[in-house]
This record gives sequence, C-alpha cells and structure tokens, in this order.
Amino acid sequence: MDATQLPPFIQPGDRVVLFDGVCKLCNGWAKFLVRHDRARLFKLCSVQSAEGQAILQWFGLPTDHLETMGYVEGSALLVRSDAVLRIVAQLPAPWRWAAWLRVLPRGLRDWAYDRIALNRYRLFGRYDSCLLPSADHAGRFLQG
Repeated sequence: MDATQLPPFIQPGDRVVLFDGVCKLCNGWAKFLVRHDRARLFKLCSVQSAEGQAILQWFGLPTDHLETMGYVEGSALLVRSDAVLRIVAQLPAPWRWAAWLRVLPRGLRDWAYDRIALNRYRLFGRYDSCLLPSADHAGRFLQG
C-alpha cells in the first residue's frame, strides 16, 4: 500500500486505537490495552491530540465530539463494537475469547455499545483535560 493513502501520522502496519482522552472509561480502556497488549500491537491516540484531530478529519469525522472509539488499521477505520471486537481478537487469551460476540447482530452490539458510550461521562466521569502518557507508556502513543 502506498503511504500517501494512509491517514496522517499512520505508518504502514500501524494499528491505532483512537480514544476520548478526557473520558475516565476510555482512559481505563487505554490503560487496559497497555497492560494486556504484551506484543505491543497497538498504538494509542487521544482524539483531542493534534494527531487524533488530523486522523478524524481525514476520515471525515467530527473533531469537536466523537461518540465512539475508533480503530485504524492501514487506511481502514472501524468504530463502535466492530472496533472493540477487532482489538480484543488480537489480544492474548482470555481477552481474545470475547471476540465471539461478533456472532451477535451488529445492530444489537452497537445498540449496547451506544448505551454506554453516550452516557460514559455520567456513568464514569471525566477529566478536566487529557491525561499525559506516563513513563511506562513510552512508545505506546502515536506521535507526529
């Protein structure tokens, strides 16, 4: 694949998880990935970062509010339950076993996903600003 066809800041072979950097649930998901992605398959990118904003623009998504997590692999973007299931399928067992949920109809999966995503601040809270990666997260975040 020609690198000019890739979203900004994405290199061939990158697998990038876009997440809401002020959402406590989303930050928990990012920390979960850092802890369980022992093979370091995924790079993390806050949608509030310059890199995240550029990627959202490239895919034609809103840059001021994104009600879903995104997963970028090459020039493809997955969102909602498809993104979550594609990510967990690449994690070691037992986490990859959750990918069997793919057998459920997408409409049902996305309905459940949306119930949590649309209420995430009320249910889990939010930070006043994006959290900065800690030293143990070195190399785990997409950087321009």
